[in-house]
Amino acid sequence: MSGYLQEILASSLFSGIEEEEARAMLTCLEAREKDFEKDAYIYREGDVTESLGIVLSGRVLIVQEDFWGNRNIVSSVAESQMFAESFACAPDAVMNVSAVAGTPCKVVFLNVKKVLHTCPSGCAHHHKVIQNLLSGLAARNLEKNEKIAHLSQRTTRAKLLSYLSAMAARGGSGEFDIPYSRQQLADYLSVDRSGLSLELSKMRREGLLDFKKEHFILLRRV
Repeated sequence: MSGYLQEILASSLFSGIEEEEARAMLTCLEAREKDFEKDAYIYREGDVTESLGIVLSGRVLIVQEDFWGNRNIVSSVAESQMFAESFACAPDAVMNVSAVAGTPCKVVFLNVKKVLHTCPSGCAHHHKVIQNLLSGLAARNLEKNEKIAHLSQRTTRAKLLSYLSAMAARGGSGEFDIPYSRQQLADYLSVDRSGLSLELSKMRREGLLDFKKEHFILLRRV
């Protein structure tokens, strides 16, 4: 676990926690690591879990799949970010999404019951982790609201403009990388991949943007 301690300390869950405090808490929270190959399921829709995950390396995709296997990407979870926290915090909550390894990845799982029920000593850093968990849940809710704003747009172009504008605003720059391949971006925005690629090409010809794979540059037309 010590080899990934910095990634754990970089997570929002451990914000403001000192290294020695974190080491003690990882034992208290029954931390366990696991490796996953690309496309492996970490959680499946219908699962019940008491553990949240923190990505130590790689990337995890949160997806919804219908009966016929059509996939909608809900979000992408990068290194040091957590996932499944909402379901782990709600007793007996059945997951309505799956967590899938978007790349080969390593995840540390933490028992949420141990987070929500403080240890007998009532240590200050444990209370800080609870505050961080609540902040993380609020941030996740804001992410969902942002995605609803993207999907509420009527056309593929409008959805793309909404998403790319949000990414630029988040990074404070018109040049940024997105966490999705073309197919994954199409799944995230609930559009056809060929239509998305066609619209991106049109927008590049019109001087609205430039891109190479996951790297985008938004341009202002004179």
